[in-house]
Amino acid sequence: MYEAVYARPAGDGALESFASTASSYGFSGLVARGSPEAPADLAGDPPIDVVDGVEVDADGPDAARRAVDAHRSSRTLVVVRGGTNRTNRYAVEDDRVDVLARPTAGRGDLNHVLVRAAAENGVRIEFDLAPVLRASGGRRVRHLQSLRKLGELVDYYDAPYVVSAGPTDPLQLRAPRELAALGDRLGVGGPWIERGLTEWGRLAARNRRIASESFIEPGVERGRHE
Repeated sequence: MYEAVYARPAGDGALESFASTASSYGFSGLVARGSPEAPADLAGDPPIDVVDGVEVDADGPDAARRAVDAHRSSRTLVVVRGGTNRTNRYAVEDDRVDVLARPTAGRGDLNHVLVRAAAENGVRIEFDLAPVLRASGGRRVRHLQSLRKLGELVDYYDAPYVVSAGPTDPLQLRAPRELAALGDRLGVGGPWIERGLTEWGRLAARNRRIASESFIEPGVERGRHE
């Protein structure tokens, strides 16, 4: 299982600390949601698989599209941060986007039309547990309601999804078993949460294979009988 973290620029030790802590918690990998200006990097031999990613936080669909154009060929995972209806719609309709993150943050919403588009285009929808773990009061209650609705839509349309606690610091990491227990409390179930954590790794493996020199098109790869 993988966690997707908000690591600070490489060189300050944050990513190394994330990797060490995540490994001790039982994760097999993590996705570093690096900024466009500071690609995440890890010196030495990391204890777990570290996936280079970027999370696009753009002001509207046009800016998001330009950012995806710029980073699609250089990053293993390209994530678009949603939170507005226009950006959410763009992300689920562009099959170059791997994950729509934080879709219900701010004024954003996801309805059956957008979830169905995500399923058709293979865009993973993030099930963001951060506000459940770290918010309080009305914000936490509203997010719980949004997550339950999102879980129902994802299941109904068999849409792909990922799960993350969105840690910005290694101290905010939670072990897979803790997140699975939270899933039981939310009503989606522990196995559902675990599948979402595992999906980050499956997605990274798929993109790495596509980026390899042996890949030609789905179902066709170069081999020794080329």
